[in-house]
Parts: sequence; structure tokens; C-alpha cells
Amino acid sequence: MDLMEKLKILSAAAKYDVACTSSGVNRGGARGSLGSASACGICHTFAADGRCVSLLKILMTNVCVYDCQYCANRRSNDLPRASFTPREIAELTINFYKRNYIEGLFLSSAVIRDASYTMEQIYETLKLVRHVYRFNGYIHIKAIPGADECLIRAAGLLADRVSVNIELPSEESLNRLAPDKTRESILKPMNMLKNNIIQSREEVMLFHSAPRFAPAGQSTQMIVGATPESDKKIITLTENLYKRYSLKRVFYSAYTPVSDNPLLPAAKPPLLREHRLYQADWLLRFYGFSADEILKNADDNLNPNLDPKCCWALNNLNMFPVEINTANKRTLLRVPGIGSRSADRILAARRVGLLTFENLKKLGVVLKRARYFITCRGKMYEKISMDPAILEMKLTESKIREAYKQLSLFDEPAPLADSGNAAAPGGIIYAYGHI
Repeated sequence: MDLMEKLKILSAAAKYDVACTSSGVNRGGARGSLGSASACGICHTFAADGRCVSLLKILMTNVCVYDCQYCANRRSNDLPRASFTPREIAELTINFYKRNYIEGLFLSSAVIRDASYTMEQIYETLKLVRHVYRFNGYIHIKAIPGADECLIRAAGLLADRVSVNIELPSEESLNRLAPDKTRESILKPMNMLKNNIIQSREEVMLFHSAPRFAPAGQSTQMIVGATPESDKKIITLTENLYKRYSLKRVFYSAYTPVSDNPLLPAAKPPLLREHRLYQADWLLRFYGFSADEILKNADDNLNPNLDPKCCWALNNLNMFPVEINTANKRTLLRVPGIGSRSADRILAARRVGLLTFENLKKLGVVLKRARYFITCRGKMYEKISMDPAILEMKLTESKIREAYKQLSLFDEPAPLADSGNAAAPGGIIYAYGHI
């Protein structure tokens, strides 16, 4: 099999791994080395300066000794198999970089032979890329659960970020769908990575030239929708992972049907649920919320029609409205439509004078949501009942209005599934889009 065929197979196999984001590490170019690492913009995204940058995202191999039912690369699945050698990946990375196709490498792998052998192959690849080809760009690797800790540590000294996928939200689901893996084998390397990252930071403070271990930290990935766990279970697990293992990110991957196993759903990927979980994740990381505040009961799921912050506000109307000119930052961050940046701008602008609703627009506040929960100089944006049902309808209607699509007066109007076309004043016809 030639290199191009391998690349097609193993880059396609890597699409199920979503734990890939901006690098989180800055490293300038060095004499005698290729490339650099920027804290923003990795894996097909736009950097702060407007550049669209990307990285080579592949598997070392899709030949796997495990039979995880939710994975397309399981040993019982009949699909084309391929494996890269460390030298092939190193040459691909450097050649693609020189052609300006990529700015970094994301390397994961199925488990070939055993976990330690696979981890050794990843380490050999990084050693070639860093030491032989002198590549100084961003590298993100996946540590293989169950691999020898010495190999993981050696690879972590050459990578910018190291991840261990937790896969499923509960030990029961893991035992049922991935009998070759255990909860302990996943959490043990997570804890080892955390300890090594902390130790490395302490060493760098004492000796500036000390080698850095995974300077961009560690992350993990969780599959959503393959098993029956509630959103509350997932959010609580996420909160615990952040606290115990100091993760940079928890990624959520909507389950894509890759098996006819009766234990797995055959429905389309729950993309809206994945989106709501990411929103809840941001509330945990940047807005000071706890899992118990976002969802109270063990079987609760996030509202698909409203974002989690709006839902929390509707369930805690006794805390609103908030006076924008006197509220502290923690209170401002609880207001729907006010983000962390706009909260900082509000606090800075208040030093100059009292704010109005017109000022808030210029500061980046999303008034179509925030106006129901705030006052400026003691006055609300509009008179409205603080009834949860009415507010929910208003917030939902604003989302529906965003999804309207204006149609040409000379085309046939698009039929609506439920209520037919709605004519707006002036004869302009609107149709509902997807929300």
C-alpha cells in the first residue's frame, strides 16, 4: 500500500477524535528549527490575526486489538486497515509543513499489539520529528491507556498537549461496550499527566532551561448519545475531571452510528445535545457555575430550546432584575447575554459614568436576551411580566425570528411543516428555518 492510500485511510479514521483545538502554547521560532507554535488557531480554525491554520490529524494505525462497540476501528469491523511507520509520519509532517499545508501535528492511534507497543511507536515518531527533523511547531498526541508510564512521560516531554480519552460517562457503560478497557486504566494516566505537568512547572520556575512536560496541558473526550446517561451525569463528571485532573478541556463527541449492535442507538448524531453540553461546559469553566446549579436532579437533561444560562435564569428569577450599574462581576456573569468580556467592559465603563441600554449595545451585551433580566438606572428595557412561561416564550421567539428566511416575492413560497406560511406586513413572506 502506497503512502497516499495510507493517508486517505488514516486521516479519515481520525475524524472521530474531536479533542483537538487551539494549542494553548506560544513558542517562537528557533535557529536551526522548523516552525513555531501559536496559542491560538490550530486544526482548521481562524487565528486572532485572521489566518486560517490547520494541522495534520491522523492515526498511527487503525489496526486495533480492542473491540469497543462504539468505535469504527474495532477489530470486528470489516474496513480497510493501514499503519504508518514513525518515519512516514515524520516525513509527511515536515513535507506538509514546508508546503504550508499545516502548522502542527495531531497524532492518535488504535491499539496495535498492546498499549505499550503503540505508545512506543508514538514516542519514536515524536523523537524523529523533534530531534531529527528539528520541528518546533505544535504537537498534540493521545496517550494510550494501559501503556507504560515511562513511555507516556517520554512522549509528553516532546509534545505540547497530551490527551487521554475517557470515552464513556460511566464505568457501567464502559464495561458493557468496551470490555478491554477499565476506568482505572483511563484515570491512572490522567493523574500521572497532572502530576508531571505540575512537577514540570515547578522545575521551570527553578531552572529556566528545564524540559517542559506537555506545556499546553491535557484534555479528554467523551462520547455523547451512545449510552443512556443523563446530561446531569455528564456535567457532574466533567466538573469532577476539571477539579481532580486540572484538564484544559473536556470535548464532547455526538455518537455517530458505526455499529448495528442492539446496545447502541441507530439514530442520527445528537448534535444539538452536544452543542448544549458545550454551553454548559463554558458555564463551568468561565462563569462560576457548578453542575448542581445547571441541573439539579440526577436524571435531568438540558433544555434543547434554550441555552443552559437562560434556563438557570428562568429557574432563579428571584435574583433578577440586576442593576447593571451596581452589580459585581459574579452577578453580571449570571445574566443571559452578558459574557466574560462584556462583563469586564461594563466594570471598566462604570468608572466613567452611569451606563444606559445604548451603552450596553456598544459594550457587546446581547440585549435581546439580557433586557429581560437587567435594569439601567432603575428602569427596565421594556415592561414585561417576570413570569417564567412568558419569558421562556419571549426568549424562544427571539431564536425563531433569527431563523426566519426571507423569500423572493417571485418564487413559490416554501411550505411549513406545521402551520403554513406566515405573511409579514408589506407582503413579505417568511418561512421557519431550523432552530
